[in-house]
Amino acid sequence: MTMTISPTLTCQVRLLLRVCLSYYVRNGMAAAFGLFLISGLVHLLLGATAAGAATIGVIVCIPPDQAAPIKGKFWHLLPAAVLGVPLFFAVQVLHSQPAWLGLLLVPATFLAFLAGAWGKRGLPIVVSVMFAMVFSMAVPASAGLVGALDRTLYFGLGAGLYLVYATAANALLNSRYRSQMLADTLLALAQLMRTQAEQFVLNAAADRRAQAPLFGVLLRQQAALTDMLQSTRDLLLESPNSDARQRLAASLTLVLEMRDHLMACGLDLDALNAALGDFEAMQGLNAILCALAQDIEVLADAYLWRHVAPPVANRHPQLAALRWDAADGDLSAASRLLARDLSNRIGNLSDEVVRLTALARGEAEPDIVLIRSNWHMFVSTTTWSWRPFVSIWRWDAPPLRHAVRAALAIGFAYGTSLVLPWGTHDYWILLTIVVVLRGSLAQTLERRNSRVAGTLIGCLLAGLILASHAPVLVMLLLLTLAQAIAHALAVRRYLVTAIAATVLGLVQAHLVNVGASPVFAVLERVADTLLGVSIAWAFSYVLPSWERNQIAGLVARALAAQARYAQLSLSLGPVGQMEIAPELAWRLARRESYDSLSALVQATQRALAEPRAVQPPLEVLGRILARSYQLLTQLTAIKTTLTVRRDRLQLERIAPALSQSARVIDATLRASAGLTQPAPPRVVRGAGAPEAGAGDGAKSWPGSAEERSGPAGPFQSDLTPWLLQRLHVLSDIARQLCAEVGAFASESLPR
Repeated sequence: MTMTISPTLTCQVRLLLRVCLSYYVRNGMAAAFGLFLISGLVHLLLGATAAGAATIGVIVCIPPDQAAPIKGKFWHLLPAAVLGVPLFFAVQVLHSQPAWLGLLLVPATFLAFLAGAWGKRGLPIVVSVMFAMVFSMAVPASAGLVGALDRTLYFGLGAGLYLVYATAANALLNSRYRSQMLADTLLALAQLMRTQAEQFVLNAAADRRAQAPLFGVLLRQQAALTDMLQSTRDLLLESPNSDARQRLAASLTLVLEMRDHLMACGLDLDALNAALGDFEAMQGLNAILCALAQDIEVLADAYLWRHVAPPVANRHPQLAALRWDAADGDLSAASRLLARDLSNRIGNLSDEVVRLTALARGEAEPDIVLIRSNWHMFVSTTTWSWRPFVSIWRWDAPPLRHAVRAALAIGFAYGTSLVLPWGTHDYWILLTIVVVLRGSLAQTLERRNSRVAGTLIGCLLAGLILASHAPVLVMLLLLTLAQAIAHALAVRRYLVTAIAATVLGLVQAHLVNVGASPVFAVLERVADTLLGVSIAWAFSYVLPSWERNQIAGLVARALAAQARYAQLSLSLGPVGQMEIAPELAWRLARRESYDSLSALVQATQRALAEPRAVQPPLEVLGRILARSYQLLTQLTAIKTTLTVRRDRLQLERIAPALSQSARVIDATLRASAGLTQPAPPRVVRGAGAPEAGAGDGAKSWPGSAEERSGPAGPFQSDLTPWLLQRLHVLSDIARQLCAEVGAFASESLPR
């Protein structure tokens, strides 16, 4: 009798293994091992009391410890310890004076949350500083100033040892982090590729109801990939001074190009499907794109498992074999060009997958001139600057409002905890607020639900652990495991993090405050959690930073970025060579375009959870995002043609058209962004200049009938007519985008 394994189960096991082998799980394990090592060492040398305080010092320094470049790692961790030590001491001194302790908690919370001004770098510091105060409240009151100083010294010892350990561990694991982070990025790219492939089938089937939600999924996946790419850049582009590092950096460059090709695959699907009488060719493209996604996933798994990636086949023969015949005869000249263009884009993706695999196998040499010369321009700064802190001192700044909101919530929660019958465990209420209350209502609601469910499950597990009266060493091992899970999945799966954090908090409280009843403590934590999430939820409506107040600025930023990107993408550049400086400027403009749209997508998603009365015009925002991505897609397709297929273009004919389109688009977008006064430039008619009023798709083609027809071969032709048509479409999209921005501005006006 043979046992069959469900494909779904096999897929779930594969996904679980990918998580276990990911860089963030490895980082969580490294942080947990540091906790176990330092706690155990201090326990053996100085005793249980010292180990409990030192463990808190380690826990406080763990949140900012992420996979990061080697340079600046120590200075990135340092604020958690520097700010945490005096606050831990102050809470110890004021532990028995509730009124004075409350006067410390409120302003300290305000100052701690101001670290949110530094964005993703600052948020872990917020958590660390608050942990220092909250966990200090969990420690039994010390006997006078000397006792408080002793515990603070042990706290500082744990924090200092962890700073040294984390810096060394990050350097030791840096090489592995690089390959794991690239693998994670490849998996995100493959997921986006599968979603894009699904568009071909939906378009072919004319399933309009399914297209809208699918487009929303595409936007979210593109935004997530953009956000992930910046973290990957920071790590992979640091000091590419070895062959292995150069190959990884070159692979990342190819991933960026693949993202552009993938986005361009969505061009003209509607027009092409309208010309087809059957869907066999589109289904063939779907199959090829899914096969390429599978190749990328196999490559990612090879990086994760440290295997040699198997060679991959080029998909050009399969593309050439596709039949682009309509049911009622041959395709028109316009549709044939669209089909050829779509096939070329899939072919470009296939070429990049082959190059990626060759780099991984060591069969291709990376082009490192751009990487070596200019890597520092594409990575985030590793130093702390006062500029973000200075810029938030205005009443409409979200970090400032969130700091005030958090301080009020902590003050109210602490005052409430003093009148509760279980007031000696007030720290758990404050801890819940710290991890639940976020800068937006959407994030707070998500954390609220996960926190409640995670606490219930975690309390049951912690109750079983505490009731077992396990030895201290076993407790430390369980503490280590809980810390590894909580830290590794804090961003990915907060429900799992909430479960692990509950176990961590209860076991840690048990180690520093022996004698409490485990059963009563578990029941108490459930009540504390419910109270904490209720307060966090209520205060998320205090001084709210509604997304509509930020989205107008994000729209203007996106338009300005696209205007800059259009100028550089439509530049013909020097004939016969690609200079480093123009190429670098174009890449920087591309990054800003994607980053600005990613921020706009994320803000729009957060706005969905806000009260309807304060929501921005979401439908118009959806159209703005759609037009913006269409514009980027067209620009990318044109830039690729100018770079890769310059020999198929009549340069003297397209030069004035490119120049004119760049001026029109730049003026149009900058006027809508409020950077210039609206003054549409005079359209100069010239050879190949784009005309006003050209519609989407293949409606009007310049040139003679002979030029429009082009040669019969699907992959060889004069691309000049194609590029001129793209400029028509590009100008139309820019005008339509600006019209949508105008509609957004009018609908956003207060009524």
